Amino acid sequence: MPFPTRRSFLTAAAATSLCSLASASAHAAPDAPKPEENLFIIAPQPGYTPQIGILVAELNYLRHALLGFVKGLSQKDLDFLIDPNANSIGALLLHLSATETYYGMNTFQNMKWDSWSDDIKKKWDPAMNLGDAGRKEIKGHDLNFYLDALHESREHNLAEFKKRDDKWLLGTDTPQFEGIKVNTYWKWFHVAEHESHHAGQIAFLAKRLPGAKPSAD
Repeated sequence: MPFPTRRSFLTAAAATSLCSLASASAHAAPDAPKPEENLFIIAPQPGYTPQIGILVAELNYLRHALLGFVKGLSQKDLDFLIDPNANSIGALLLHLSATETYYGMNTFQNMKWDSWSDDIKKKWDPAMNLGDAGRKEIKGHDLNFYLDALHESREHNLAEFKKRDDKWLLGTDTPQFEGIKVNTYWKWFHVAEHESHHAGQIAFLAKRLPGAKPSAD
């Protein structure tokens, strides 16, 4: 998925609301991870300022739902393409890690989008942009490869959130998108929205894997 600084994103974003993840969790794999304590309580969290803690609670819930959709998938499942122009489940998982990595650099390090090193771009651009590059390069990995990438980017960002406060989250003193003024909270809300959107795609694809059992919903 191209980076959403294009003008078309802000128009389309209103039509791409958060999925109903309470319903999504109900249809996750039978062996999905058990909910953590207070997973269904959206409230400030220990170690974070109030607004950041609420954001963290939302990110945690979205991640729990996502992991339920992919638990037990094989490498073949993760590489499966439903059509020649599709993205694989594996590519979508790595895309989420790339998204968190780039938004972390943009907001925590105050780096202008696309100003990072060529080495960083080489590592993450195929996953961030998907398309032909993603189909060509992102394959041949087992589930742990993707889960490790998701965990690494998330843990790094959680540690950074603990160093900041609500004034920072609500502030706009961060490189913006094409001159459009947005605040840091919006950027991380979009990260959450982004994960919700792709979790829905992954759930759709998982139900259509070769040999998948028919869904009751």
